[in-house]
Amino acid sequence: MTGPVAPTQPPAEATRLLEEGMLALQHHEYRDAAEVFSHLLEAFPRERPLADRARVYLDLCAREQAKPAVALAGIEERLTAATAALNNELDDEAERLARSVLAEDPEHDLALYLLAAVEARRGMVDAALQYLTQAVAISPEASVQARHDLDFKVLRGTGRFEELTAPPPRAEAKPRRRRGRAER
Repeated sequence: MTGPVAPTQPPAEATRLLEEGMLALQHHEYRDAAEVFSHLLEAFPRERPLADRARVYLDLCAREQAKPAVALAGIEERLTAATAALNNELDDEAERLARSVLAEDPEHDLALYLLAAVEARRGMVDAALQYLTQAVAISPEASVQARHDLDFKVLRGTGRFEELTAPPPRAEAKPRRRRGRAER
């Protein structure tokens, strides 16, 4: 009597391709994902479990690529989409959308702020500070947000960033005159 046969491990390259395709899929890079899954099917047609998954993901990529692109007509829609892109680490998309807003409204503080964040995440300190300076000049409350925004960690410690994001000086409170018992 023989025991159950242990399944064999797929080749490391096949597993790597599946992971690469999944990563592209998770980043909504459907064309890149489809190319990787197609390559996986061509290179490893006998790896049935991986090939089955690759076919499912390839179908998903085809469906997503067939969807019509949503036109983001309004400034607010584009800014919302740019913010979502930035939050999902899609810096190029965030930059594209923010720049499209600035093409219509060169003084839009949030678009400038988003570009500052993109540039800071890329390590472009001077460009980030330039955009942030413009955003704060238009909307001083942007400095409060920037002070706590993790996207600006590369700027922390630079004199200009600290100056831009410093809390406003507190006004000294005038001493209140105390009322005596007779005044009550």
